[in-house]
Amino acid sequence: MSHRNGSSSNGSISNGSRPLDAPSSDGSGLERSSVLSPCLALDAMGGDKAPEMVVRGANRAAERNPECRFLFFGRQRQLRPLFKAMPFLAERSEIRHVEATIKSDLPPAQALRHGRESSLAHAIRAVAEGEADCVVSAGNTGALMALSKFHLRMLPGILRPAICCYFINRNAETVLLDSGANTDSSKEMLVQFALMGDAFARTGLGVASPRVGLLNIGAEAIKGRLEVRQAAAFFKNNPDILSYCGFVEGDDLLSGRVDVVVADGFSGNIALKAMEGTANAMLLFLQEMFRSSLFAKLGYLCARSALRRLQRRIDPRNYNGAVLLGLDGLVIKSHGGTDPLGFANATSLGINVVRRGFMARINEQLRQTQQQDRPSSSSMAQGASHDAP
Repeated sequence: MSHRNGSSSNGSISNGSRPLDAPSSDGSGLERSSVLSPCLALDAMGGDKAPEMVVRGANRAAERNPECRFLFFGRQRQLRPLFKAMPFLAERSEIRHVEATIKSDLPPAQALRHGRESSLAHAIRAVAEGEADCVVSAGNTGALMALSKFHLRMLPGILRPAICCYFINRNAETVLLDSGANTDSSKEMLVQFALMGDAFARTGLGVASPRVGLLNIGAEAIKGRLEVRQAAAFFKNNPDILSYCGFVEGDDLLSGRVDVVVADGFSGNIALKAMEGTANAMLLFLQEMFRSSLFAKLGYLCARSALRRLQRRIDPRNYNGAVLLGLDGLVIKSHGGTDPLGFANATSLGINVVRRGFMARINEQLRQTQQQDRPSSSSMAQGASHDAP
């Protein structure tokens, strides 16, 4: 991996690489990654508990994946002391000193205007310039979307990126997109989200024929926003595009009836966090119940093993990490309030999709979809306006 030296004119931001004390095996510093040894660019200052949460989470991910390499973008004076207690991670990491950060409440437009020298922007740029295979951030979602779109660019024909996550259902996993990148989504965007979600389910989860549904407030054709009804009408009139199964209501998200749930980012984010909050609340309710009396405590001793398995199964930290689809580069968004375990899982998600050649496969599938006899994603989106009742 190439090293760049230098500093900003005011001395507050350095673009130079600052390798940790432990060199690589050949003594030349970190090298360019391969599929078997991915390199991840980490926004060390992103997240409610950064940078400690980021470093400790990366340390867990490094222990799981010792062949991987990490680039940390952030304030060196805060990062370097954390590595002293984690020599295993230090041997596989490099710090790029960046002074500027992006606040969690900064609007995307301002982040794009004033945040191009932030830790987040530098991490994204490492992917755009080929120094890293994937960027992981727990920072500002809007800023991540705006800066990723600026530096990585969109795939041909795709209007906007979408945050794609997945969670357990009764049988396997359910893909949900958009889960927060776009508060409003046009009918064209919903059509493209469905195509990308279908491709992610096929390539990322191995679903042979994903069943796709649109999140709505009811199953009837007359219910919901105009854009949702227009997208539904389009899929009904074009059954060969994908396997469309109709509207999906909130109480059906975990049923496993569909493999992909498509929504605008506002509704999708609320649905996702409502499920996370419900899981956490149920665990708290169970804890309170088993502490309520002596007999309850005895009951807990009998059920402890099963309850621990349940906790691991529904723990949202185990499913932390979402892919920003539609970009010509791999971007993973971690929950901003996660802990080291959650960030480790988001980082591991990035490592796994790099190893599986996820970007190459999903990009090729989207290109093939657009090149087939059926209309391209852009044409399909434009035609949706004529399909709505």
